[in-house]
Amino acid sequence: MSFYNLSSKSIHGKDVPFSSYKGKPILVVNVASKCGYTPQYDGLEKVYQDYKGKGLVIIGFPSNDFGAQEPGTEEQIAEFCKLNFGVSFPLMKKTKVLGTEKDPVYQFLTDNAPEKGDVQWNFEKFLIDKDGNVKSRFRSAVKPESEELKKAIESVL
Repeated sequence: MSFYNLSSKSIHGKDVPFSSYKGKPILVVNVASKCGYTPQYDGLEKVYQDYKGKGLVIIGFPSNDFGAQEPGTEEQIAEFCKLNFGVSFPLMKKTKVLGTEKDPVYQFLTDNAPEKGDVQWNFEKFLIDKDGNVKSRFRSAVKPESEELKKAIESVL
């Protein structure tokens, strides 16, 4: 099983088979609009702009699982991200990342990451290599533009 076997719906309701990203490294992030880490959208967009020409894809999964910090509709979330942070990387539908209704994407990520276990807060990052394997996991406090994360991204390009 690889990340590329999975799929989701975009924030605009379109089916997104991750096989369409086959051969590209992906940074998957659970995001929220009303979180102390929300300013990381700026860093995510910068990293996306810096590395998308080399193949990197960033996928944001809005989630309301932590402190109800993503209360909006998909339309409100998309507008917030575009207006406030100029987000141009793909955003998926609002997603459960915890509990019995955990999305299959997050089940795969948390089961296959080097550090297994539930997502602990918004803006956790999972780095997928070109073969669809979970290569690294970064907790919320690790900024997207940190040397640690950039080195990991460069290692999978």
